[in-house]
Amino acid sequence: MTLWTTLARAGTASGDDILLRQRGPIFEIRYNGIELMSNLNHQSEDQLALRSLRRMDFRAQRILIGGLGLGFTLRAVLDLAPAAARVTVCELIPEVAQWVRGPLAHLAGDPLDDPRTDLLVQDVQAHLAHSRAAYDLILLDTDNGPDCLVRSGNTGLYSDSGLAMVAEALTPGGLAVFWSATASPGFERRLSAHPWAWLREEVALVPGRVDAMHHIYSCSRDAGLLGLRKAA
Repeated sequence: MTLWTTLARAGTASGDDILLRQRGPIFEIRYNGIELMSNLNHQSEDQLALRSLRRMDFRAQRILIGGLGLGFTLRAVLDLAPAAARVTVCELIPEVAQWVRGPLAHLAGDPLDDPRTDLLVQDVQAHLAHSRAAYDLILLDTDNGPDCLVRSGNTGLYSDSGLAMVAEALTPGGLAVFWSATASPGFERRLSAHPWAWLREEVALVPGRVDAMHHIYSCSRDAGLLGLRKAA
């Protein structure tokens, strides 16, 4: 049996431990001992990009991604977005960005080297607070969604004030999409309290299987963009 090999380690000012490790072809990032992401399956990250850009007829010009991860969402967006698009990525942990430029670069085809990519090493919430009507499309693949957080500081993104901040950062007719490991009734109630339409879609963790799902929440002031007649 192949054992895990530690490739790198990082810490935060608040004492969090971030570990990059490898076992054969599998790379994994763990946050305080909990698996945060791996390259074992990125079906839902690919679908996050595909479904969102397809709703916008692949015309979104200004795109924000909250959370770099292993770079799969960014790679899918770059492959589908217009040639003139600008893609801003916010990543809180500087070492994660270094890893995606280094030992993880081959996994998603060096997405940070694409000239359309602008990397910001900061909390996406801080960036959103100063981004009024700045983005046509906002993709938030931050932590594990509203109910499975491994970093408590991400709670604010899914709060009422966080949702209002996301809405204000959208251009008219823009689209915000949240990735979530689970369906969240509480998050859905908060979405419904805002003046936009929203819907939830399920994405099979493994294509063809229905026993393991991730979830994508899409939100827009333009209900027609979501195929809806009125706000949910």
